[in-house]
Amino acid sequence: MEVSFSKEVQQLRQGAGETFHGEGILAITKALLQSGVAYVGGYQGAPVSHLLDVMVQAGDTMAELGVHVEACSNEASAAAMLGASIHYPLRGAVTWKSVVGTNVAADALSNLASPGVTGGALIVVGEDYGEGASVIQERTHAFAMKSSLLLLDPRPQLPNMVRMVEQGFALSEACNTPAILQLRVRACHVRGSFECRDNVSPAVSRKALMDDPARFDYEKLAHPPATFRQEKLKFEQRLPAARRFIVEHALNEIFPGRRDDVGLIVQGGLHNTLVRALQQFGLADAFGDAEFPILALNVSYPLVPEQIRDFCAGKRAVLVVEEGQPEFIEQEIATALRRLDQGNTGTAIHGKDLLQMAGEYTVEVIAQGLLRFLARHAANVSVAGAQDWLAANAARRKNVASQLAAPLPPRPPQFCTGCPERPVFSALKLAQQNVGPVHIAADIGCHAFATFEPFGFGHTILGYGMSLASRAGVSPMLKRRALAVMGDGGFWHNGLLTGVESALFNDDDAVLLIMKNGYTSATGTQDIISTPDEEEKAGAPDKRLSLVDRNQTIERTLAGIGVAWLRTVPSYEVNAMRRTLEEAFTTDYAGLKVIIAEGECQLERQRRVKPWLAGLLKAGKRVVRVRYGVDGDVCSGDHSCIRLSGCPTLTLADSGDPLKVDPVATVIDGCVGCGLCGENAHAATLCPSFYRAEIVTNPGVGERALDALRRGVIGLFQKP
Repeated sequence: MEVSFSKEVQQLRQGAGETFHGEGILAITKALLQSGVAYVGGYQGAPVSHLLDVMVQAGDTMAELGVHVEACSNEASAAAMLGASIHYPLRGAVTWKSVVGTNVAADALSNLASPGVTGGALIVVGEDYGEGASVIQERTHAFAMKSSLLLLDPRPQLPNMVRMVEQGFALSEACNTPAILQLRVRACHVRGSFECRDNVSPAVSRKALMDDPARFDYEKLAHPPATFRQEKLKFEQRLPAARRFIVEHALNEIFPGRRDDVGLIVQGGLHNTLVRALQQFGLADAFGDAEFPILALNVSYPLVPEQIRDFCAGKRAVLVVEEGQPEFIEQEIATALRRLDQGNTGTAIHGKDLLQMAGEYTVEVIAQGLLRFLARHAANVSVAGAQDWLAANAARRKNVASQLAAPLPPRPPQFCTGCPERPVFSALKLAQQNVGPVHIAADIGCHAFATFEPFGFGHTILGYGMSLASRAGVSPMLKRRALAVMGDGGFWHNGLLTGVESALFNDDDAVLLIMKNGYTSATGTQDIISTPDEEEKAGAPDKRLSLVDRNQTIERTLAGIGVAWLRTVPSYEVNAMRRTLEEAFTTDYAGLKVIIAEGECQLERQRRVKPWLAGLLKAGKRVVRVRYGVDGDVCSGDHSCIRLSGCPTLTLADSGDPLKVDPVATVIDGCVGCGLCGENAHAATLCPSFYRAEIVTNPGVGERALDALRRGVIGLFQKP
């Protein structure tokens, strides 16, 4: 895992009378246990990856409660787990990142939503939306609407978030419908506290097994003709039951204002941002009490038409604050009011006409929309404070920009220092000098950083593990073979079936490059089926793990399904990788060619090596560290080495020589001794300026004597 949650895991044991302090996603985890969840699954990925990581690390606590925890190979397998709740009174929760994960799980979700559930089913989705997102800008709301799933969007306050988890299970059971709990990035990381309740051991669990399976009931199968009846049940029974529960248990919150001529309807997850914007107008205090009434939709689907009607009654205008497009909530509100014959009452409904159409709703964005709304419907409200605040922000940005001598240069994201994937792309850059440019189908993962400079590799990114499949349409149209790049995480997630199997079935002539670093590194270095075991890691703390010899799960799988042209090359051997790539592009073999670039994730290696070295140093034992450098007297200032690798520790320095106008290359602190710079210099026949040095701490007597002798000899030659 990327982070140890040993402290947080202990908080999961807290009971009634104790107070939980921590982040939102950890509070959600505790709420699941307080709700009597029987099984938990999911696929890792920010912002909700902590949920699954904590559950895995809290194995002892889960075993005591009888909760089954499963790290799934992808989101589809996680969603399919919820099938346990169709027949049985089992509360289940699964989690994944954002709408892209929901895309993968869509088939299972549709087939789950049709028959409905007996036990409560909760899908915790990290709504990764806005400028901080690493995925496409879409919303989960559309999936809830199309499949008639409940959609919870809790106000980002820990007690409310915990309440919505507990009530979410109850709501799911009350209307036999799975529920999605969407959490924005800020909700996942908001900090606070809440009063705990005791964890609930589920009535049916790994500790309390069922004697017999449920009686066969065809009506609970997502299969025609049962599906025709299930569709009617959705809209005639389940959604009405959900709306009754929402009202009876006050899941949506109404915050009364001191004036009620206008009102605000907001998604629960945006409530804090809206209040902060109102504060800039002097229309709300630090505790969230506002001048105008606010309806916070902790449940954004389904809406309760009567609740909307009652909130809008007597108001001249209502502003709907809804992030993202299309404006599902705004349209549903307008439709509901028209159907309830409230469209002629004079209540004006505003939303995207006054707020920006798409993009993240920050405090500034909402404040700008409020300015327009108040100008139309509350002209007597002073907006001078908000205007001054917005103007000051704009002036501050302009002032910062004016103080710069020139615009800041772009600083694209990069691989970690020593990443085993960087040398592979250096080799690809060299290979293309000989074979010519190739079409490169990129993928999701750390290797996607190669789409940035100095590499600029990648024509498409179509989904996790989809690179090989995405080149299928274009590769037959090209004179030169296309290349697909994917990681081992993407290979197990989707690439094996959608890419490799399809390419073999169709006898495709293509090249697949798999980055075998041993983990799903981009999501936090979680383990996968091809991760080296702990015994292998402990056996060589200071070495690069040879995944070639120790874990050949990927190789055996590929050979087993018929891949005949298969090469495994150590990632850091640039010359060998270049030759292998050139062979793959030029060989007479016309089938699928797979190159596996083997090199352990440098982050994981450093997490293992640094404590080991610290222990040796503390004990006064001999420690050798490898560092690489550039001889400034030899360096010509060509900088080909930098353009070929992009390593953040390989940068520029003043030559100190008035005859050398260009700066020379230099290696700064932070070098982890991966050797890429030297490998590139050798593979590309660049220059002899690179050197390899060994820094010895706590050397032996013999080494000290040899060092003294060397210094003496060097000193003789240095004397004038």
